[in-house]
Amino acid sequence: DPETLVARMKAFGFTTETLQFMLIPLIHEERDPLGSMGNDSALACLSDQPRLVYDYFKQLFAQVTNPAIDSIREEVIMSLECYIGPEANLLEVSPQHAHRLRIPHPILTNEELAALKHIDHRGWTSRTIDITYGLHDEDGGLVATLDRVCREAEEAIDEGHSLVILSDRNVGPDRVPVSALLACGALHQHLVKVAKRTRIGIVVESGEAREVQHHCLLIGYGADAINPYLAFEALWQARRDGLLEEAYDTDEKIVAAYRKGVAKGMLKVMGKMGISTLQSYKGAQIFEAVGLNQQVIDRCFTGTASRVQGVGFEVLEAEGLRRQALGYPPPGTIDEPGLPNPGEFHWRAQGERHGWEPEAIANLQVAARNEDVEAYRRFARHVNEDAHRRCTLRGLLKFKEGGAGGPIPLEEVEPASEIVKRFCTGAMSFGSISAESHETLAIAMNRIGGKSNTGEGGEDPQRFHPLPNGDSKRSAIKQVASGRFGVTIWYLTNADELQIKIAQGAKPGEGGELPGRKVDENIARIRYSTPGVGLISPPPHHDIYSIEDLKQLIHDLKNANPSARISVKLVAEIGVGTIAAGVAKAFADHIVIAGDVGGTGASPLTSIKHAGLPWELGIAETQQTLVMNDLRSRVV
Repeated sequence: DPETLVARMKAFGFTTETLQFMLIPLIHEERDPLGSMGNDSALACLSDQPRLVYDYFKQLFAQVTNPAIDSIREEVIMSLECYIGPEANLLEVSPQHAHRLRIPHPILTNEELAALKHIDHRGWTSRTIDITYGLHDEDGGLVATLDRVCREAEEAIDEGHSLVILSDRNVGPDRVPVSALLACGALHQHLVKVAKRTRIGIVVESGEAREVQHHCLLIGYGADAINPYLAFEALWQARRDGLLEEAYDTDEKIVAAYRKGVAKGMLKVMGKMGISTLQSYKGAQIFEAVGLNQQVIDRCFTGTASRVQGVGFEVLEAEGLRRQALGYPPPGTIDEPGLPNPGEFHWRAQGERHGWEPEAIANLQVAARNEDVEAYRRFARHVNEDAHRRCTLRGLLKFKEGGAGGPIPLEEVEPASEIVKRFCTGAMSFGSISAESHETLAIAMNRIGGKSNTGEGGEDPQRFHPLPNGDSKRSAIKQVASGRFGVTIWYLTNADELQIKIAQGAKPGEGGELPGRKVDENIARIRYSTPGVGLISPPPHHDIYSIEDLKQLIHDLKNANPSARISVKLVAEIGVGTIAAGVAKAFADHIVIAGDVGGTGASPLTSIKHAGLPWELGIAETQQTLVMNDLRSRVV
């Protein structure tokens, strides 16, 4: 119903950014939309905004062992096809084992869902379960609804139904929707515990799910298929409002483009973990939660790591009611026209917290342009005391009084000129940033004795020679990434440190991406490629499929440049400590643990927002693992 569309979109957490940055680009590009820079918005558990439960999860990915799959170049082995419904006895072989429903694509159209709702074929029937609850029900509420959903699903199994369809279509002024992820996860875990999961298929009819991350989470926590009906309706309305290109002139073309874009995004997420088929990804729970307490994990996401405790069912229910009130305001309140814009992607006043806010950026620019010490102090105070405290885990920490023996005399502290020699720039490739920016960073770091990093785009050999005034454009750290762009023996020997990039914080489990329009003759010359042709690094190093292969590459680089320090760059996730221990045993000299907010020239927004963990968790795990295995003294 177009008249109730905006109200329902508000109730399910849609924003103007959902359309602007996710759904409309998904249709136009027919793939997961790209973004750049990084993610500086607050973690969901630290946000003041009512965030969807999907935002509390981070995707896991393969590093070194069981490497990521290149879902683009190895498309022939990737598949989203699944068979759903009751399974026969695993220990027997009979024609009944083939009596299942083949689903070529996990995203169902409205027509396909309607067919499943009314199915009555060869003994197959379905039952629809409402996952909304009454706003004023005395026995309602989130937890009570989850109990009811599990009870009704068990009854459906006992009655012989083949499918249950979890539906939130009944949302309205007096009906509050339960998150489809909570309902699906709770039902899946409950049926596993009572040994009935293989006797039924779970289909989700959700107005909440619309992004690649949402669909991956639903599949990862037990859903067999998904019908994102409200995403379809929103895009159909966008066409009528003239927001889509003329090529998408029918509703059917929009649905086809949406399914194609989501398929590419899901295959990429699966490939990050080295998984090629949706059948293997389904129910695999390859995520880590950040900021969900154990009560929620045990009920809906059993076995998922959640090292930072946080919100429980009470907060999740309260946030759901806040979204409900946006869509269906209580009597006496003002109904704001249009969708809200909380500033999740771009900063907005009174919106989501961001680490880089206009005040911080303005003070930093004034400090740099005018050498204004007071402006820098304002910048430092704002970042240290305000933005970080509200956005990051490290902002919640403070030094222990008297820790490490208490304060020391100022005379014993190293001078600033020595401290800055430990500074390194981020690994930003030439191509993602301009030659002027890349060279200026190198000159600045060489002046203070620090190190600049080439990134994975190589370096012009002309920069190896000092300038007439004594400055040098040579980057001390040369990166060796999966694409091997610009990697020659001359490149390797002109380095103080060689860094093997296994993963990147902004897009772990994926390779770098440089659009063809940016690959001019100069960039192509340095990268040994063809002008105008886009450059996508493969997700894995195709010569590294085990820790032994990584050890071989480290050995080869040490032979290429015996004086260079060998570094390995990893990204924080559960288990990164084990990988770091293997890297130390492989005789690396240096380990970098990147966080989930790293910068990038181009990366899918799903990766920027939802892949990798805060570096605080990765550093802590790596330190503890190396110390326990007596390896900490081997690496920096």
